[in-house]
Amino acid sequence: MRTVLWISAALAALATVGVLTALPRSEVLPEHLPVAVFPAERSFPFELYTHCGVDEALVEGVYFEADLPLAGPPPEWGNPYQQGTMTLPKPGRAVFRDSLGHEVVFHARPGATGFKRICE
Repeated sequence: MRTVLWISAALAALATVGVLTALPRSEVLPEHLPVAVFPAERSFPFELYTHCGVDEALVEGVYFEADLPLAGPPPEWGNPYQQGTMTLPKPGRAVFRDSLGHEVVFHARPGATGFKRICE
């Protein structure tokens, strides 16, 4: 049943994209049509490496760097890892949150094949 619903939603999204791309640029879109289709936000348990600071993360094969890096882990964080949740709100963005209320926002490093700095 879930597969059927997912396929129906995917077909509806493709039909909407087809309609939107077929419209002349000067035509006003009706308000009830979605303008863009994005994958749903995803969250999952994540261990953030903190030993040498909070600067980078490898998430599902993509290298990310912190928008505001931390030189070292905050005193109340785990070392070498902090348990939490990583959320992918949209392509190229990742947000780490822990149970203490900390949040670290990351952006993707397009084309990166490794970390910028290896911790010793």
